[in-house]
Amino acid sequence: MNDLNQLIIKFDYEQNFKDDDFYVSASNKTIFDLLSLWPKWEKNFLNISGEKFSGKTHLINIFIKKFKGIKLNAISLTNDDLKKIKIHENIVLEDLDNTVNEKLIYSLLNIIDQDNKFIIVTSERPIVNIDFSLKDLKSRTKNFLLQKIEKPDDDLMFALILKNLSDRQILLDKKIIDFIIKRIDRSYGKIYDFIYKIDELSLKKKKSIDFKIIKEVLGE
Repeated sequence: MNDLNQLIIKFDYEQNFKDDDFYVSASNKTIFDLLSLWPKWEKNFLNISGEKFSGKTHLINIFIKKFKGIKLNAISLTNDDLKKIKIHENIVLEDLDNTVNEKLIYSLLNIIDQDNKFIIVTSERPIVNIDFSLKDLKSRTKNFLLQKIEKPDDDLMFALILKNLSDRQILLDKKIIDFIIKRIDRSYGKIYDFIYKIDELSLKKKKSIDFKIIKEVLGE
């Protein structure tokens, strides 16, 4: 991380990294600040939505590290999990969609409500837009405070590209990163896919990443 930190300092990005290399930008600042304000929330039910790779799990890990709690997976939720939450004030339920056991999810939310606990649910779509068949569960979703991680702005795209390349021991000139940002889709998934492809192509060709490799991956 030393090389990354040096580049961040050089490009004035150091001040935006908070807690375990999470980069705070306009795309996620509202959520980051809200989590930091726990337990002073308007509601005990919080839904964080955002596309894959948008940083939902990273945010949750920072929250759990700071305020303690238990993490559960929505798809693999069991009755035993409902017993485990009794000793925790904060419960995180990750990756909620319409393939879950709706009765178990509804029971979980009832326990949270009755015991005055806090729950953070992560999902790709806002929870109110998930097509649950259980009407009571659908009604419960209206109790959530909704927060969405927006598409990455230029600053966040730069930071994500910089960090992911650094994790692979790859350093690129700022001009090349700016070139990439202007040409790839504003999507977290596309960023990670692009980094994987240029790394793979660089290794295959046994040469460092340059504009030629970048253009080849972009299909230019």
